[in-house]
Amino acid sequence: MESIKSINPATEEIIGDFELDTEFIVKKKIRLSRKDFADWKSTSAFDRTMYLENVAGVLREKKQELAEIITREMGKTITDSLAEVEKCAWLSEFFAMNVEGFLAAEFVETDAQTSGFLYEPMGTILNIMPWNFPFWQAMRAAIPALAAGNVILLKHSSDVPMCALEIEKVFCQAGLPPGAYQTLLIRGKEASELISREEINAVSLTGSSHAGKKVAAEAGRYMKKFVLELGGSDPFIVLEDANVEKAAEEAVKARFQNAGQSCIAAKRFFVAESVAEDFTEKFVNRVGKLKVGDPMDPSTQMGPLVNAKQRQRLQEQVDKSLSMGADALLEGGSMEGEGFFYMPTVLTNINENAPVLREETFGPVAPIVTFADEREAVKLANSTEFGLGASVWTEDRDRAMTLIRDIQTGVIAINNMVASDPRLPFGGVKKSGLGRELFRVGMQEFMQIKSLKVY
Repeated sequence: MESIKSINPATEEIIGDFELDTEFIVKKKIRLSRKDFADWKSTSAFDRTMYLENVAGVLREKKQELAEIITREMGKTITDSLAEVEKCAWLSEFFAMNVEGFLAAEFVETDAQTSGFLYEPMGTILNIMPWNFPFWQAMRAAIPALAAGNVILLKHSSDVPMCALEIEKVFCQAGLPPGAYQTLLIRGKEASELISREEINAVSLTGSSHAGKKVAAEAGRYMKKFVLELGGSDPFIVLEDANVEKAAEEAVKARFQNAGQSCIAAKRFFVAESVAEDFTEKFVNRVGKLKVGDPMDPSTQMGPLVNAKQRQRLQEQVDKSLSMGADALLEGGSMEGEGFFYMPTVLTNINENAPVLREETFGPVAPIVTFADEREAVKLANSTEFGLGASVWTEDRDRAMTLIRDIQTGVIAINNMVASDPRLPFGGVKKSGLGRELFRVGMQEFMQIKSLKVY
């Protein structure tokens, strides 16, 4: 029987072996999903808040256990894993507090006695999720959809089957119907094939632009709604009037948190010429002091990359950029010994066509480029096919508000790193995705809108 092996990226040890779902099991789960949707959508929004609060309670009760599973399976530091589980609990509580208001019918004045529109759930949503934030990404897609009365089938990354199964257990322990949230242990190709099934009403994918194109094509072929949260190559722009000390400190976290394996990580650093030397010195000094090692050690600041393929891909991007003339201010690279560790790397004097500027670098590599004025900064920021997030550093708020209108991105932070927040819509432009997650907007992505007039 074919299986998925879970590998600890810090030790390269196999820590789990999970049989793939057979076609019979997949069909059984889909039938259960459809059956329980009928009941779940009829549950009042008020009653669904209770279940969402239960989810938050289960997450907090099992926080240490779940965080250790995340760390063992994908290499994130235990500190970051604990924070990830806590953020999922907050997400559940936020929608528990707001779902009734988000779903309230809206009334509009027309020629009718009463008119307006209301929201109805779509049905079964297929969620195809990545490994880098194994709980948060899955929960971020699922909680708003569940709160709205939809049900979920999760196809998680093959790198994190343990996390996928634990997430399903959380919903079961919170009391949701068994068909409301189920995990499918299948390959990516099989997940794409499911989109054609009549029982699947919509699909949400977080992943690469390549995967997004495939899902969009398949969903379009069968007239299914889809939301895509794809890659990013976020600019981190430091203007000449920025607080350089604070910018350098936050830049380290923005680039190297989760070993740089984040869609919204700062991936390209653009610094005004007048402060470039100061920023670079402070930044490189901090990066050089990062503690890389055992992710289970609370004092560790950066763990390994998720697998050997990811590390090899990153090394190829760095090697090609160096061959095109880049200089290494901090020469990191693959570490010898067990585990898929990659030491932080900082580059400068980079060719504009180098991979570290043109492609998404999913790992601890920071390219620094200087600019002369704001116009050049905006041009550099927009010189990519991605448009997920951006971070701008300046002490002049009015200047920042003027500047951000020209930056092509879906999320922007002034004097802070980019982070998703349940209280705001999240998503990108250009090849960073279509549609939005989180807040009321994200919930409504997977709702049918029904207009009515009463005469």
